[in-house]
Amino acid sequence: MYYHEAAAFLFDLRRFSVKPGTERVEALLAHLGDPHEEVPFVQIAGSNGKGSAARLTESVLREAGLSVGLYTSPHLSALAERVRVDGRRMTESAIADFVAEVRPWLVDRAAAGEPLTFFEVVTAMAVREFARREVDVAVLEVGLGGEYDATSAVDPVATAVTNVSLEHTDVLGDTIGEIARTKARIARPDAPFVTACEGEALDVVREVAGEAGAPVTRVTGDGDADDAGSADEGDPGDETDDSPALAATYEGRVSATDAAVSLAGEREGTYRIPLVGRHQAANAAVAVALADRTAAALGTDLPDRAVRDGLARATWPGRFEVVDTAPLTVLDGAHNPAAARTLAATLDEYDYDDLHLVYAAMHDKDHAETAAGLPDAATAVTCRPAIDRAEDPAVLAAALRSAGVDEVTAGDDVADALATATDRAADGDCVLLVGSLFAVAEARAATVRTVRERTVRGPDDAAHALDAAGVPPEGVAAHRDGVDHRVFTLRLRGDRAERVASEARAVGGGAALGGLGADEDRGAAGEQIPVTVAGTVAELRALVDRLDAADGGGLGGVAADLAAAAGIDACGPGGTEGEGDAADPESPDYPWTDRTAVMGVLNVTPDSFHDGGRHADLDDAVAGVERMVDAGVDVVDVGGESTRPGAEPVPVEEEIERVVPTIEAIQSVPAVGSGEVLVSVDTRKPAVAEAALDAGADVINDVTGLEDPEMRSVVADADCPVIVMHSLDAPVDPDADPEYDDVVGEVVDALRERLALADTAGIDRDRVIVDPGLGFGKSPAEDFELLARCGEFAALGCPVLVGHSHKSLYGAVGRDADDREHATVAGTALAADRGADIVRVHDVAENRAAVDVAAAVNGALRGGGDPAEDGE
Repeated sequence: MYYHEAAAFLFDLRRFSVKPGTERVEALLAHLGDPHEEVPFVQIAGSNGKGSAARLTESVLREAGLSVGLYTSPHLSALAERVRVDGRRMTESAIADFVAEVRPWLVDRAAAGEPLTFFEVVTAMAVREFARREVDVAVLEVGLGGEYDATSAVDPVATAVTNVSLEHTDVLGDTIGEIARTKARIARPDAPFVTACEGEALDVVREVAGEAGAPVTRVTGDGDADDAGSADEGDPGDETDDSPALAATYEGRVSATDAAVSLAGEREGTYRIPLVGRHQAANAAVAVALADRTAAALGTDLPDRAVRDGLARATWPGRFEVVDTAPLTVLDGAHNPAAARTLAATLDEYDYDDLHLVYAAMHDKDHAETAAGLPDAATAVTCRPAIDRAEDPAVLAAALRSAGVDEVTAGDDVADALATATDRAADGDCVLLVGSLFAVAEARAATVRTVRERTVRGPDDAAHALDAAGVPPEGVAAHRDGVDHRVFTLRLRGDRAERVASEARAVGGGAALGGLGADEDRGAAGEQIPVTVAGTVAELRALVDRLDAADGGGLGGVAADLAAAAGIDACGPGGTEGEGDAADPESPDYPWTDRTAVMGVLNVTPDSFHDGGRHADLDDAVAGVERMVDAGVDVVDVGGESTRPGAEPVPVEEEIERVVPTIEAIQSVPAVGSGEVLVSVDTRKPAVAEAALDAGADVINDVTGLEDPEMRSVVADADCPVIVMHSLDAPVDPDADPEYDDVVGEVVDALRERLALADTAGIDRDRVIVDPGLGFGKSPAEDFELLARCGEFAALGCPVLVGHSHKSLYGAVGRDADDREHATVAGTALAADRGADIVRVHDVAENRAAVDVAAAVNGALRGGGDPAEDGE
C-alpha cells in the first residue's frame, strides 16, 4: 500500500460521527495486541494552550535524555506530523503499513454498524507507533474534552489540564463547570495532576481529581512570583494551601520570535522560550511541573539544564509564528473568542502602524465573538482553506464588518489572500493571518515552499525519484523516458498539484503525482502532496508562463518558486537559460562563492574520532594550520568538543579554554591573520561562539542547526557566516534508529525550517551555509544517498557543505576506521562534482587535489590555462 492510498482511507473515516466513549479505540488497541500497555503516557487537556504545553513538555523530557513520543492535532501540512518520535514525524511508510494491517478489521467493524472515527484510528496508530519505536514516554494532546476522548483509552502516569473556557458547548456542556468536569476526568489514581485553571474551573478540577485519587499540583502563569511556594501534594484535592507549586511570570519578548519567563517555587530562574505571549507563562509552568512529575514517575531526574534547553528549543509552528519582520507577518491558529483575545494581547507587544488581517474559519465557530476579540484592523481579506468545513468568506466578511473593520474584501484562496494583505502593507505595518490552523497550514506552505531539482542520472534514478514521491510502479514505467530533462519536486495542496501536473503535460513535459489515480482524495484535511515535473528548459518556461497567467488559486506563487528553482525567472522573450542563477552583486565574497572550498578540521580535543589529541598543544595547532595553508586550505574549523557517538558533553568554560587560545594563536599564521584563510569554530554553545568570534573567528559551525535561540541571536548580532547542520542528537546517539522515507527530501525540509527561524532572527541568508549532516542520525546507505544528491540542497538557496571525512559510512564499503583516507578523497571528488560548495576534511592536501580535479573535469580550465607539461 502506498502512503496516499492509506491517507485517503484514513481521511474517509471523517464521515463517521463522534460517539462518546473509549470502547471502540480500546477494541482496536486490543486487536493490535494492547500496545498502550507497553508505554508510559502523559495526557494533556485544556481549552487553549494544550498543544503548546504538550510540545514544551516533550522537549523538556527529551533534553533529560528520554526517548519521547508526541501526539498532537491537527496537522499543518501532513498527517504524519501528528505522531512524532524524538522530534521526527512518523514516516509515510509506517502509516501505510499500519493502515494495511488494520483496514480489514476496520471495514468489518463498519459493516457491523460500529465504525471508528478518523481521530480514534489515528490515536491508535500513534499509540502503536510509540510502542513499536520503544519510547520511554509519550505525551498525548487530548482532542476534545477529556473523559470520552480517544486518548483516554490509555492509563497515564501523569495528566494536566491547562485551562478551561467556553468551547464546544454542544458537546462538552454549557458552563465552565461542566466543561472543566469532563476535562478533569482524565485524572487517574496516584497519577500526578497539574493545572493552571483558576476560579470555578480550578474548584471543579480539584474536586474531580480528588475523587479519582490524583494528587493535584496548581501552577500559575504571570502571577506574583514572590508568592510562589512548594505546595503540599499530600492529600488529593487538598485546598487548604492555595500557594502554587510553580509560578511563572512573563518577562516579555527577547526577539521577534522569542520571549522569557521567570519561574519561582519548585524551579527558580529565567528561561527563554520560542513562544511569544503572556499566556505562554502558564503553558511553561504546566510543562515544567508536568515534566518534573513524569520524570519522577519514571525514576529519573530532571536537571535544570534539561528545563532550560527544553524550553528554549520547543518551537511550535502555526502558533503565533512570525514568518517575516518587514512587514511583521504573523500566522496564528486562534479560532475561538478566548484565543482571539489572547492573540490581541500578544500582538500588543509589537510596534507596528496599520494591521492588515487575513481571516478564515470553520463554519461551526463563533464568528461574531471571535472577530470582536481580534485586534483592530485597517483592512481585512477573508478566505477559505481547502476543507469542507470551511466557512463562506462572505459570511466571515460580514462578521468582520460587524466587529468594526471598514475595509473588508471577501477573497477565496488563502495564499492569494495573504499576498493581497502583504501588498497592502508597508514595511512598518503588520499582516496577521488568523482563525484556522487549516488556513495557517496553507499560508505556511506557500511561505516556506521549496522546489527541489532532483538528481536523475538514468532510468534507475528516475524510478527511484518517483518511488520516493509515492508514485506506484505503473506510474514509474510511464515516466521513465526523458531522463535528460530537468526534474523538480515540490509539495502542494491536492487541487493545485493536479493543476500543475496538468499544465506540465499540456506544454509537452512530464508530471507525476504522489499516490494513485487522479480521483483519489488528494489533499484531504490540508494534506500537502508531492508533484514531480520534468521537461526541457523551454517546456519549463512555458509551464511557468501558464501558471503565472492563471487566475488566482495560489498558482502565481508556485510559478515564481518554480521559475527561481529552474533559473528562468529572468527569462522572458529573448531571455537566456540560467539568468536566474546569476550571482547577486551585493552578496558577500567568500572562498565558496565561485568554487568548491576546502575546510580543514583542527580539533583541539582529546577524544575526537580521528584527530583527537593531535593539536591540543598550541604549537601543534599552529603547525597544523601552517601545513593546511601550504596544502591550499580555505577555512580552518576549530573544534573544542567531540560530537562522536557516545562523547561526553564538555562544559562551556572548558570548551572556551580550548578554542579561544587556539584561535588567538593561529592568527600568527600570515594567511589566517590577513583573512585570506578564514577561521570557523565548531560549537553548539552560544557562549563559546561569542567568545570565539571575539578571539578572531569568522564563521560559526553549529552542529545543532541553530536550534538554540540564543545562538541565533549571537550570529545575527555578529552578522557572520554560519553553517546550519542537520542533526538529531549532538553528540551522536549511537542507539538512535531514526526512520526516513526519503532522507534527502526530509533533511531539506528540516533545514528549511531552521532557515525560516534564522530569517526571522535577522540572520542574512547570504551568510548561511547548509550541511546535510552525514553521520548524524543517518545510516550508511542514507549517508551515501545524501552524498550522491548533495546538489539538491541548492534548492534552499544557500551554499552546501559536505562533512564526510573518515566517517563510519565508509565502513559499509569495507574501510576500517584507520583506512578511510582514500575513501574520503573519492567522496570529496564526488561531492565537488555533484554540487558541494565546501568539503570539510582532515587531510587537506589530498582532498584539495580531488576538488581541483573535479573542477577541471567540469570545465574550470576551459578557455585558458597552461598547456600540459607532459609534452607529446
